[in-house]
Amino acid sequence: QVQLVESGGGLVQAGGSLRLSCAASGIAFSIYTMEWYRQAPGKQRELVAGISIGGRTNYADSVKGRFTISRDNAKNTVALQMNSLKPEDTAVYYCAASRRFVDHWGQGTQVTVSS
Repeated sequence: QVQLVESGGGLVQAGGSLRLSCAASGIAFSIYTMEWYRQAPGKQRELVAGISIGGRTNYADSVKGRFTISRDNAKNTVALQMNSLKPEDTAVYYCAASRRFVDHWGQGTQVTVSS
């Protein structure tokens, strides 16, 4: 069975920080690009950050300089450090494992940033 399980979401004030984690099982973790997506109510799901099998990263323009994605292949985990949070970051955040396309999704974790 494939499982991607997110944790670390919650309520934080603007300017604060949260660290999301995703624990993967049932996949060859090291050969997947790992990504974080988010979806706010009434909005399309959007790619927030990705990290390749070689450790190269990419970020949505809206989070560059504030968010950092990392992976630990020994632990089969991917994390998203979110600093300087803004109310517009409020969304459900999803962990995803991708090759050419997203193959597996986590269940999502709610992040709410208050003004």
